[in-house]
Amino acid sequence: MAAVIDDGASAPAIVELDITADTCPLTFVRTRLMLDSMAEGGVLIVRLQSGEPHRNVGRSVRALGHAVVSEVAHADGSIVLIIRKKAG
Repeated sequence: MAAVIDDGASAPAIVELDITADTCPLTFVRTRLMLDSMAEGGVLIVRLQSGEPHRNVGRSVRALGHAVVSEVAHADGSIVLIIRKKAG
């Protein structure tokens, strides 16, 4: 499920994506599709499972030139990645 947070200002949108129920490679496919639909500089907050989904999504978004700004582990075994979409 994705949610867009828009405060009406000119700042890029913040989008949330929960892919904790998905497995690889669908985790990266859904992340990539969301990033592709966003404006440059937008922020994508992704909640996913630790382990393979975390490694694959993190590695793949970095390979595409996006920045993983933050990675936070939660007690339920999920990880929240904050990704800033690359410019250009």
